Formats: sequence, structure tokens, C-alpha cells
Amino acid sequence: MNQDATEGDEAEFVDKNLLEVGVGPWEGDTPVGAQWDSTLLANGDRRNVIDKYRYWSLEAIVADLDTKRHPMHIAIENLGHDFNIGTIVRTANAFLVNEVHIVGKKRWNRRGAMVTDRYQHVHHHESADDFIAWAKQQVIPVIGIDNMQGSVKLERFAFPQRCVLVVGQEGSGLSEPMRAGCDSLVEISQFGSTRSINVGAAAAIAMHEWVRQWAV
Repeated sequence: MNQDATEGDEAEFVDKNLLEVGVGPWEGDTPVGAQWDSTLLANGDRRNVIDKYRYWSLEAIVADLDTKRHPMHIAIENLGHDFNIGTIVRTANAFLVNEVHIVGKKRWNRRGAMVTDRYQHVHHHESADDFIAWAKQQVIPVIGIDNMQGSVKLERFAFPQRCVLVVGQEGSGLSEPMRAGCDSLVEISQFGSTRSINVGAAAAIAMHEWVRQWAV
């Protein structure tokens, strides 16, 4: 699990004017079990978690998620502290990806993640070459998401069950070393005047297509 989140992040994303979000202190007999967090039971649970995990400790939630994570990974090239990275991490949590990989700069803007990075396993790779070497060692196909010549239409692409999807920097797309290391390149069909869609949106579409093919 990612260890770089600063303390107090969770509280930062609780709007003081919306304290009714979530649940208040536990009512009735205190439940017994290793998953329960005594502080949350006493004070209430205002986190953005599904009902099943209300009052559970962070560690217990992560442990439970680890028993059912999908074999899909997501990687993001971080060349310039892209604000979209946090959003992609949040989407990765929603789709229960196996691991998140940050390629390039180690520091990234977590605001968009809304603390969901604490529930994910986040790994850092110094460069595209390092990341590709890791993928080859793990025998995980690398699927690049980019609208470039030679890319296969997402709607016609059969994702491997175990794979890592990789998106590039907003604006510039995948770097040349990353493109060269990909086993397949996939593009999302577009019909308007814009050349490309937001990288966070592209990552979400690609992850959901994998979910549609393998998880539903």
C-alpha cells in the first residue's frame, strides 16, 4: 500500500458543512472482530467507503480488497505532476485494479485521489525503461492507451485478462520509450472536432472496457 500520503488527508476531503455524510457513532452493543476501528465506532465514519466497510479500519479494508483484486494494473506516466493522476487512482480504486504504477516523477498530486490511494498498492518506477523491464519480468502484457497511427480501436480489442494499461501525460500522450515498450497500442474512437480526450477520462474508459470483458 502507498505510504507517501500525508496524515490528515482524510479529514481534508470532508466538507465541514456536510458532516451528515457517512454515519455517526455506532449505536447499540459494540461489535466484536478484528476489522472494527474503535475510534470510528466511537466518533462515526465519514469516509467515502461503501456500506460494507463502515467502521472498518483502513488495514482491514485493504486486506479484504486484496482477496478479490482484478489482475488488471494501471500505469501513468508522471512527467510533469499531471493533476489527472489523482483522478485515475480514484477510478482504479473503483474498478479494483491490482496495482497502480507511477512512472517518472515520484511525487504526484493526490488531491484528485480523494484518499483512495491509501486503499491501493501504488508503486513507483524511475523511467519507462524501468517500468517495461518490470512488466517483462512479471510477464504482464503492456497495453498503451493512445490515439496514434497503428493503434487498434478499443471497441475491437480483446484485452488479456492479466495486463497493465498505461496512459501518458496529458497533452503529449505516451512517451516514445513507453510506446516502444508496449505490446499493443489501443485508441478510443472519437467523432468530434477535438484531437484527444482528457487522459483521466481515457484511462477510465479503458479500465471499464477491461471490466466489461472480464469482470461482469
